[in-house]
Amino acid sequence: MHHFQFGKTAVAALIAAFVLNSLATKLQAHGFEGDRFFPPTIQTEDPFAVDELSLPVISAVNNPASDDGPKTREIDISGEFTKEIFPKFALGISGTYINLEPSKHTDDGSDPAPSQGGFDNISLSAKYQIWENPEHEFIFSAGVDIDLGGTGSKSLGVESFSTYTPSLYFGKGFGDLPDELKYLKPFALTGTVGYATPGKAADSNSLEWGFAVEYSLPYLQEHVEDIGLPHPFKDLIPLVEFSMDSPQNRDGGPTTGTINPGILWEGKYCQIGAEAVIPVNAHTGPNIGAVVQVQIFIDDLFPKVFGHPIFFGDNK
Repeated sequence: MHHFQFGKTAVAALIAAFVLNSLATKLQAHGFEGDRFFPPTIQTEDPFAVDELSLPVISAVNNPASDDGPKTREIDISGEFTKEIFPKFALGISGTYINLEPSKHTDDGSDPAPSQGGFDNISLSAKYQIWENPEHEFIFSAGVDIDLGGTGSKSLGVESFSTYTPSLYFGKGFGDLPDELKYLKPFALTGTVGYATPGKAADSNSLEWGFAVEYSLPYLQEHVEDIGLPHPFKDLIPLVEFSMDSPQNRDGGPTTGTINPGILWEGKYCQIGAEAVIPVNAHTGPNIGAVVQVQIFIDDLFPKVFGHPIFFGDNK
């Protein structure tokens, strides 16, 4: 396990950087950059270091049979909480409960294996918004995710070692396009790239990358042209996400991942999203799954507690 040590001077320098950078641009709740709202997406991490509560996220997929076991139906229920600590710097924690239901139909007529459930390893995260340009609806951030080995259920075979993934994040809205292309202005792109390094040397390092292409109907209605969409259509954001994993060494195998078309509905206090989970190739798997997410806007529900950093913030 890696250990990091900082002297008092380094800590003071980091705090000073947080404070100075917070003065450069206006703090925003949720994920606003200029007129653009970047929704928290389901499969790929958004670039904002703000207060967020994602609960629950429910995904379902049928796993094929392998040498290790029969066909199973897997249902994952997860949640994530992120809190802004300093201006534009947030810490997060997430966890997933996994339920495996083996197929009741076995090829040899034997009794099916019993169902199994338990928690995956806990994940911790840190993220800092490095640079923002509201006029061009652009944001760039950096962070790190740590999957804490041995914190999940041993019966599920979770990793006993931790994995460290430093990552970069970006978001770009196209509201700065010329008026001749006004119907392209609601488009936005968010993306992330990270390099996962497992604590066990025998496992492959991996490039984890993904992006989301979004078309915001709320942006179309409010900032381009009111075309008279009724509720709930005027509150929808259709999107397609791509989530990929490319092993880098130690015979880690080919790139795997999923393509995830779906839609997000934006309410006053929450966001509800649903996506299909489509394997990008045969190495990922043969079956299509689905995922549903509820994102709670805790800064709107509890503005006295959330929506501002703990330190050096303007508490509401």
